[in-house]
Amino acid sequence: MSEIPLDARHAITLREVKANPKVQALIVGANEVMRAMGYTEHGHRHAGVVSTITRQILERNGASARDAELGQIAAYLHDIGNVINRVDHPISGAGLAYQILTEMGMPPEEVAPILGAIGNHEELVGTPISAMSAALIIADKSDVHYSRVQNPILETYDIHDRVNAAVQKSRVEFGEANEIKLVLDIDISFATVMEYFEIFLTRMVMCRKAADVLGFRFALNVNGTELE
Repeated sequence: MSEIPLDARHAITLREVKANPKVQALIVGANEVMRAMGYTEHGHRHAGVVSTITRQILERNGASARDAELGQIAAYLHDIGNVINRVDHPISGAGLAYQILTEMGMPPEEVAPILGAIGNHEELVGTPISAMSAALIIADKSDVHYSRVQNPILETYDIHDRVNAAVQKSRVEFGEANEIKLVLDIDISFATVMEYFEIFLTRMVMCRKAADVLGFRFALNVNGTELE
């Protein structure tokens, strides 16, 4: 039997991926592992925020509607590997995504870039290997916010809890001359700007490299001060 042409197949949508029971269970399970290990929220909220920002970046970069949706799917699934372990979660997450998306009927030529984006989203071991990958990296590292703190006991906050708790607002903005900017409003009574850089410097460097892949210039604005 001859292969069905890509344009004749049913395109797997973000809505279908989000509704998949396996995806729902893996995201909930991944966040429970993160909670038990003392990490900030990595559940449906984070997946949704990162997915939306990824689409916005890709659209701004001129991606087609389908490529933007594939980027959203990659972003929604990017942290499911945490259900196994935080260590190497991009690799295990890509393996889980391959199984799920293949079962759903997504063609290999669409699955492949998603796996590359998921497998390369983490700092130190990953690298922006495509526009999709770069958009996911920036979107993921931009989600710093007090609502991600899962530790209910203020007195036991570690530096990650304090820094996230300090960020009252975080947003990605697009400026002139292909500038992409992360804007943060930080309450310094929770954490200092220096503490932010103590744990996020490698992530900001990765965002700059990702922006280069997209043809953007990455900038950071903290409490109204521009940092480039």
